[in-house]
Amino acid sequence: MAVKLFDSELKVMDVLWREGDRPARQIAGILETETGWNVNTTYTLIKRCIKKGAIQRTDPGFHCHALIPKEDVQAAETDELVGKLFDGSVDKLFASLLGRKHLSAEQIQRLRDIVEELE
Repeated sequence: MAVKLFDSELKVMDVLWREGDRPARQIAGILETETGWNVNTTYTLIKRCIKKGAIQRTDPGFHCHALIPKEDVQAAETDELVGKLFDGSVDKLFASLLGRKHLSAEQIQRLRDIVEELE
């Protein structure tokens, strides 16, 4: 993903990923409820996402469509996190995550299954 989205822009994208294509006014209403943002804030963020190529606008009605799949953003953000904080080492990331929380037997088994699928 060549597009870098900030946390506030990701909130706008999350609405589209969850709810599907929506008019900007509906996105603003959802984000007003979830975050307390006013309409102008949401419209500004939508327009930023349009400029970055993350959202497509169609008229009439200022309908918004996500151009970037959530999975692409998750992958890019994960790669950036691993590179920035864990020297590019996925095993260091997992050691950090797993060392902070007690996992149930079921969670451990799911992780084993995931690792086996990768092998």
